[in-house]
Amino acid sequence: MKLMEFIATSAIMPDLKADTARGAIDEMVGQLITTKAVSAKDRRKVVDAILRREKKGTTGFGNGVAIPHAKHEGIKGVVGLVARSAVGIDFAALDRRPVHLLFLLLSNPDQPEQHLKAMEHIFRSIKSDHLRRFMCQASTREELVALLREADEDAG
Repeated sequence: MKLMEFIATSAIMPDLKADTARGAIDEMVGQLITTKAVSAKDRRKVVDAILRREKKGTTGFGNGVAIPHAKHEGIKGVVGLVARSAVGIDFAALDRRPVHLLFLLLSNPDQPEQHLKAMEHIFRSIKSDHLRRFMCQASTREELVALLREADEDAG
Protein backbone atom coordinates (compact mmCIF):
# COMPACT_ATOMS: atom_id res chain seq x y z
CA MET A 1 0.00 0.00 0.00
CA LYS A 2 1.28 3.44 -0.94
CA LEU A 3 0.67 6.71 0.90
CA MET A 4 -1.04 8.17 -2.14
CA GLU A 5 -3.58 5.31 -2.07
CA PHE A 6 -5.17 6.52 1.17
CA ILE A 7 -4.04 10.11 1.76
CA ALA A 8 -6.77 12.48 0.59
CA THR A 9 -4.53 14.98 -1.21
CA SER A 10 -7.26 17.62 -1.31
CA ALA A 11 -7.41 17.41 2.51
CA ILE A 12 -3.68 17.93 3.14
CA MET A 13 -3.17 20.81 5.55
CA PRO A 14 0.15 22.67 5.24
CA ASP A 15 -0.82 25.19 7.93
CA LEU A 16 -2.69 23.57 10.82
CA LYS A 17 -4.03 26.32 13.09
CA ALA A 18 -4.81 24.31 16.25
CA ASP A 19 -2.47 24.53 19.22
CA THR A 20 -3.75 21.52 21.20
CA ALA A 21 -3.97 17.83 20.34
CA ARG A 22 -7.77 17.85 20.70
CA GLY A 23 -8.03 20.97 18.52
CA ALA A 24 -5.75 19.44 15.89
CA ILE A 25 -7.84 16.28 15.74
CA ASP A 26 -11.05 18.28 15.40
CA GLU A 27 -9.53 20.53 12.72
CA MET A 28 -8.24 17.56 10.71
CA VAL A 29 -11.56 15.69 10.89
CA GLY A 30 -13.25 18.93 9.80
CA GLN A 31 -10.95 19.05 6.80
CA LEU A 32 -11.90 15.48 5.85
CA ILE A 33 -15.56 16.52 6.09
CA THR A 34 -14.91 19.52 3.84
CA THR A 35 -13.42 17.21 1.20
CA LYS A 36 -16.31 14.72 1.63
CA ALA A 37 -14.02 11.91 2.88
CA VAL A 38 -15.99 11.83 6.15
CA SER A 39 -19.70 12.51 6.60
CA ALA A 40 -20.55 15.63 8.63
CA LYS A 41 -23.04 13.59 10.66
CA ASP A 42 -20.15 11.38 11.88
CA ARG A 43 -17.91 14.23 13.03
CA ARG A 44 -18.47 13.89 16.79
CA LYS A 45 -18.22 10.08 16.70
CA VAL A 46 -15.03 10.12 14.64
CA VAL A 47 -13.37 12.75 16.86
CA ASP A 48 -14.42 10.79 19.97
CA ALA A 49 -13.03 7.54 18.51
CA ILE A 50 -9.66 9.21 17.88
CA LEU A 51 -9.60 10.73 21.37
CA ARG A 52 -10.46 7.35 22.93
CA ARG A 53 -7.53 5.84 21.02
CA GLU A 54 -5.24 8.61 22.31
CA LYS A 55 -6.27 7.82 25.91
CA LYS A 56 -5.00 4.24 25.44
CA GLY A 57 -1.56 5.60 24.60
CA THR A 58 -0.14 8.56 22.79
CA THR A 59 0.26 8.45 19.05
CA GLY A 60 2.95 11.14 19.34
CA PHE A 61 5.81 8.83 18.40
CA GLY A 62 8.63 11.35 18.64
CA ASN A 63 10.81 13.17 16.13
CA GLY A 64 8.02 15.73 15.73
CA VAL A 65 5.48 13.20 14.38
CA ALA A 66 2.08 12.00 15.59
CA ILE A 67 -0.20 9.48 13.92
CA PRO A 68 -3.66 9.82 15.47
CA HIS A 69 -5.87 7.05 14.16
CA ALA A 70 -9.15 5.26 14.72
CA LYS A 71 -11.64 2.88 13.21
CA HIS A 72 -15.23 3.95 12.62
CA GLU A 73 -18.06 2.24 10.76
CA GLY A 74 -18.91 5.44 8.88
CA ILE A 75 -15.57 5.43 7.05
CA LYS A 76 -15.41 3.88 3.60
CA GLY A 77 -12.17 1.94 3.30
CA VAL A 78 -9.07 3.72 4.59
CA VAL A 79 -8.58 7.47 4.43
CA GLY A 80 -5.95 9.79 5.79
CA LEU A 81 -4.46 13.22 5.64
CA VAL A 82 -1.22 14.95 6.49
CA ALA A 83 -1.10 18.18 8.44
CA ARG A 84 1.84 20.43 9.29
CA SER A 85 1.96 22.65 12.35
CA ALA A 86 4.53 25.42 12.15
CA VAL A 87 4.34 26.21 15.88
CA GLY A 88 4.19 22.62 17.12
CA ILE A 89 1.58 20.89 19.28
CA ASP A 90 1.92 19.13 22.62
CA PHE A 91 0.77 15.63 21.67
CA ALA A 92 2.23 13.91 24.75
CA ALA A 93 4.91 12.59 22.42
CA LEU A 94 7.22 9.89 23.69
CA ASP A 95 10.23 12.24 23.40
CA ARG A 96 8.22 15.06 25.04
CA ARG A 97 8.91 17.37 22.08
CA PRO A 98 6.25 19.27 20.12
CA VAL A 99 4.67 17.62 17.09
CA HIS A 100 4.95 19.41 13.76
CA LEU A 101 3.81 16.67 11.40
CA LEU A 102 0.55 14.75 11.81
CA PHE A 103 -0.75 11.80 9.83
CA LEU A 104 -4.44 11.21 10.58
CA LEU A 105 -5.64 7.74 9.62
CA LEU A 106 -9.25 6.53 9.67
CA SER A 107 -10.61 3.20 8.53
CA ASN A 108 -13.64 1.00 8.62
CA PRO A 109 -13.47 -1.64 11.40
CA ASP A 110 -14.18 -4.30 8.76
CA GLN A 111 -10.79 -3.61 7.15
CA PRO A 112 -8.21 -4.18 9.90
CA GLU A 113 -5.59 -5.48 7.45
CA GLN A 114 -5.81 -2.34 5.32
CA HIS A 115 -5.53 -0.19 8.45
CA LEU A 116 -2.39 -2.05 9.52
CA LYS A 117 -0.85 -1.81 6.04
CA ALA A 118 -1.46 1.94 5.99
CA MET A 119 0.06 2.35 9.47
CA GLU A 120 3.10 0.29 8.45
CA HIS A 121 3.63 2.43 5.38
CA ILE A 122 3.41 5.64 7.39
CA PHE A 123 5.92 4.28 9.93
CA ARG A 124 8.32 3.19 7.19
CA SER A 125 8.10 6.59 5.53
CA ILE A 126 8.60 8.70 8.65
CA LYS A 127 11.76 6.82 9.58
CA SER A 128 13.44 8.97 6.95
CA ASP A 129 15.01 12.06 8.56
CA HIS A 130 15.11 13.56 5.08
CA LEU A 131 11.35 13.16 4.53
CA ARG A 132 10.41 14.45 7.99
CA ARG A 133 12.66 17.48 7.68
CA PHE A 134 11.39 18.46 4.23
CA MET A 135 7.75 17.85 5.16
CA CYS A 136 8.15 20.10 8.20
CA GLN A 137 9.60 22.80 5.95
CA ALA A 138 6.92 22.50 3.25
CA SER A 139 4.53 25.41 3.17
CA THR A 140 2.08 24.34 0.45
CA ARG A 141 -0.17 21.38 -0.24
CA GLU A 142 1.65 20.85 -3.54
CA GLU A 143 5.03 20.55 -1.80
CA LEU A 144 3.62 18.02 0.67
CA VAL A 145 2.02 15.97 -2.13
CA ALA A 146 5.33 15.92 -4.02
CA LEU A 147 7.13 14.68 -0.89
CA LEU A 148 4.53 11.96 -0.32
CA ARG A 149 4.93 10.82 -3.94
CA GLU A 150 8.70 10.76 -3.47
CA ALA A 151 8.29 8.64 -0.33
CA ASP A 152 6.12 6.19 -2.29
CA GLU A 153 8.74 5.97 -5.04
CA ASP A 154 11.50 5.37 -2.50
CA ALA A 155 9.42 2.60 -0.91
CA GLY A 156 9.25 0.84 -4.28
